[in-house]
Amino acid sequence: MKKIFYILVSLVVILIIGIVLVSGTSFAAKGGKYAGCTTIQDGTLVDSAKNPISVGYDQFGYNYQAYMFNGRYCDSDRVIDGPYCHVDLIMKWNDAWLSNKDCNNDDTLDRPSDFNSYISSGAWLTNHQKATEEDGCKWEYFVKMVAKPTADFDCTSVGGTEIWGSFCRIQQIYNSNCEGDEWHGVLLLAKPAGFGAWK
Repeated sequence: MKKIFYILVSLVVILIIGIVLVSGTSFAAKGGKYAGCTTIQDGTLVDSAKNPISVGYDQFGYNYQAYMFNGRYCDSDRVIDGPYCHVDLIMKWNDAWLSNKDCNNDDTLDRPSDFNSYISSGAWLTNHQKATEEDGCKWEYFVKMVAKPTADFDCTSVGGTEIWGSFCRIQQIYNSNCEGDEWHGVLLLAKPAGFGAWK
């Protein structure tokens, strides 16, 4: 009987220590520069349409906690269905493009502190699209984009192209077995093409 009592007491102590450690980790994660920020786990953040944001994938394909979208191209605008539903899309981004926290207390995920521009924010985004067309041909497209370091930065000076006024495309790849496609392989590769060089 004493053994069972000691085993039960030991299990309760282990459980209490586990709860304290998990709680302590949660509080520690909100310390430092993010001490005053609201996280997705808090359950109070909303998207641009005021729908609640939760951890994991939503009905559209967004997983804001993981900085990614994995779904149909037509749902990436947060409206189910529309054109290009046969296209699969994976987008990935960093905290500077769209954070997974709210540190300015507006109940939405943060973008760069000066949202007038992404320039010099260090933001990046990738898009990977693929589809099988009605005639059976298949294609894939990948693009990597980074925020321009300065407003007057010329993306072409490193082999890239400008997009949206604040970004450079630094890598594009296209592969297809569709008849008449003239592109195959690397379309554009800036130097440097790694994210680390664009902080």
